[in-house]
Amino acid sequence: MENNSVITPSQRVPLWVKLAFTAFVAVLVPYYWREYGPTNFLYYCDVALFLALLATWTEKPIFASMAAVGITIPQVLWQIDFLGQWIGLPLIGMTDYMFDPGISLFARGLSFFHFWLPLMLLYFVWRLGYDRRAFAAWTLLAWVLMLICFFVLPPAGAELDFPNQPHNVNYVYGMDDAQPQSWMPPWAWLSLLIVGLPTIIFLPTHHALKSVSRFGRGVERFEKIPEASGF
Repeated sequence: MENNSVITPSQRVPLWVKLAFTAFVAVLVPYYWREYGPTNFLYYCDVALFLALLATWTEKPIFASMAAVGITIPQVLWQIDFLGQWIGLPLIGMTDYMFDPGISLFARGLSFFHFWLPLMLLYFVWRLGYDRRAFAAWTLLAWVLMLICFFVLPPAGAELDFPNQPHNVNYVYGMDDAQPQSWMPPWAWLSLLIVGLPTIIFLPTHHALKSVSRFGRGVERFEKIPEASGF
């Protein structure tokens, strides 16, 4: 009698993570859709959220890698600004709304995903590995999003159809939602984003994530499952 073993890949994202994250997205999506409208999901951070959901269930590194390339640095700034606001040392003001009592605690709680999502993405990259195609894939996706936001969505300072309607999405008209930037033509600002974001934000993150992946578990892990013995 001979015992053989079948090699099968083991699960790399725990089931509780899959279920908890999916439940969170299932609550966030209808609430954001009702409060802000569907164009809110064109923000980079929201797109990254959906890519993370794909990575959670498919365990394909490309999805987590793309999201991590796109949002890690901006969301680290969000984290720093939030912590600064929390201890009374505001920095750049990007998280002022998180401390606005006029915004419901529930809505602010949902928005707190900006803090923990990049940490989860780094965990996914560590567990699943880093797909080096992510830099090119996210850059192309970001360019498409920029063009849609610039040519289709309301600009900064626009008269909105409803108060919470997203405008100046992904800052394609400048850093101030109240009015477009005025120190260069709009097309020049857009060109600056198209060139600058991949160069200054995405590419350094790409190189950093390659290093993170080397020290993680980004290889197929296998476990042996006993096969029925026979004669």
